[in-house]
Amino acid sequence: MMRTSVCIYHFLVLNWYIFLNYYISQLKGDKQKSLIFQDGGQWKYLTFLNLFLQAIFYGVTCLDDVLKRIKEKKDIKFITAFRDLLFTTLAFPISTFVFLSFWILFLYNRDLVYPKALDGIFPVWMNHAMHTFIFPFLLVEVILRPHCYPLKKKGLTLLAVASLGYISSVLWIYYKTGMWVYPVFAKLSAVGIAAFFSLSYIFIASIYLLGEKLNHWKWGQLISLLLIETLLPCPLSTAPGKRG
Repeated sequence: MMRTSVCIYHFLVLNWYIFLNYYISQLKGDKQKSLIFQDGGQWKYLTFLNLFLQAIFYGVTCLDDVLKRIKEKKDIKFITAFRDLLFTTLAFPISTFVFLSFWILFLYNRDLVYPKALDGIFPVWMNHAMHTFIFPFLLVEVILRPHCYPLKKKGLTLLAVASLGYISSVLWIYYKTGMWVYPVFAKLSAVGIAAFFSLSYIFIASIYLLGEKLNHWKWGQLISLLLIETLLPCPLSTAPGKRG
């Protein structure tokens, strides 16, 4: 019964993220609203990239749920491993970063990240769907099931590659158009922007480590059983602080 409930929950969340991505895609049909997608399209915004990432993650999770009900677990260990890698290195840290960084900047000065003009494009519920509800979904996922974290060096390296990829796209868009993706960058000097990017990576790396600790705090005692059942080479049999 519990497993069925988890499958249904994952299916509902997947459809929620599919709906959000579809809703955003429809804005391109409105000439006035589509102006926010100029100079880089919707994928220049980390918020929209994160929504797409969450849809991919929950899609993989649903696939994993279904296959585990119809096949031997050992036959889908690759999908389970990919699901965990996606959640631990990208889905959890990036979504939490979007949630925290957006609301910190919004509460300090909303014009730095979400000018009031955007209220005419995105209704209040959509703003919260993009920047608030993403975090509770993550916490529920942490509580529902354990996730195998990679070795710390590998996990942080993958996160660093993703971060550098997005930073490079932001700089490239500015180089080609002379416009910053987010207004906050226009307020900073070159040194300030470099410091902002550096601190952002430290912040998101800290979120990664927090996710690892939360996972071990909730599921540490069940990790050995997880290894036996799934045959995954998960290094979680030791505490997070003891792994390199």
